[in-house]
Amino acid sequence: MKAALALFALIPGLALAQVRDERAGPPAQPPGWSLGVAIAAADSPYVGEGARVLPFPTFAYEGERLFLRGIAGGIHLVDTGAFQLDGLVSARLDGFDIDDLSASGLADNGLDARLLDDRDHGLDAGIGASWSGSFGRVRVHALADVTDTSGGHEFGVEYTYMLRSGAWTILPSAGVRWMSKDLTNYYFGTLDAEVARGVSRYNPGSAAVPSLSVAATRPLGERWSFIGGFTYRLLPDELSDSPLLERDADGIPSLFGGVSYRF
Repeated sequence: MKAALALFALIPGLALAQVRDERAGPPAQPPGWSLGVAIAAADSPYVGEGARVLPFPTFAYEGERLFLRGIAGGIHLVDTGAFQLDGLVSARLDGFDIDDLSASGLADNGLDARLLDDRDHGLDAGIGASWSGSFGRVRVHALADVTDTSGGHEFGVEYTYMLRSGAWTILPSAGVRWMSKDLTNYYFGTLDAEVARGVSRYNPGSAAVPSLSVAATRPLGERWSFIGGFTYRLLPDELSDSPLLERDADGIPSLFGGVSYRF
C-alpha cells in the first residue's frame, strides 16, 4: 500500500495540472468532477525499493472556489482568471516502512535496520499564488507540516508554458522546492532516537530540489481525455549522500499515463 502511495506522491499536479493551466487560454475547463485510472512507474531512491510500476486512480474536482487535485486541494481566496491566491492543503506521502528497505543495503551504508524507525506520512497546509498569461504560468507556494510529523516547511516556485499541437496540449515545466532542515532531516537523515540507539548521525540540513517535467493531455471524445507525463527531480548532494538512499540515487524519475472522464 505504501508503495502505491509513494508513486502517487511523485506525480502530484501532472495528471491534473491541465485543469488549471488551460484557463490561461481557450478552451477553459468547465467546473466539475473528473475520475480516471493511470499507470505510474517510478524509481525510488531508497535502498532496496527499486523501480515500481503500479495502477492508481486519478480524481479531481474544480468548483468556483473549492478544488481537489489528487493528494492536494484548497480554496481560491482570490481568482481573477489571470491571478489566483489559494489556501492549500496537501498530503505529504514521503513516508516509508524500514521493513520495505534492504537491510543488507542499509548495512553497506553503515546503518543497522533493526535500530531504525519508520517514517510517517504528513499533512501540509499553506498558501499558493499563480500568475497566468501569454508568457505561461508562474506558481509559488509555501507549505508547513501541520501534523508535527517532521515539523518542517517547504517553499516552491514553478514555471509552466502551454503548447498546443492539433488536439494535444503539452505542458513543459521547471521548478525548484526549498525544504527546511526539519523536513529533510526527517525523511533523509537519522533521527535523534535512532542516534541514541547507536546509529550514526546524518542531518543533511535544508536543501533545494530542482525538477523538470512535461505533461500532455488530449481529448478522446466529448468527456474522455488522455493524460500523461514525465518528471525528474534532481537530488542535491546533501540528500543523495543520505545513508538511507542508494549510492547512485542522484534523482527521482517518474512516468505515468492514463485516461480520465469528466462529469
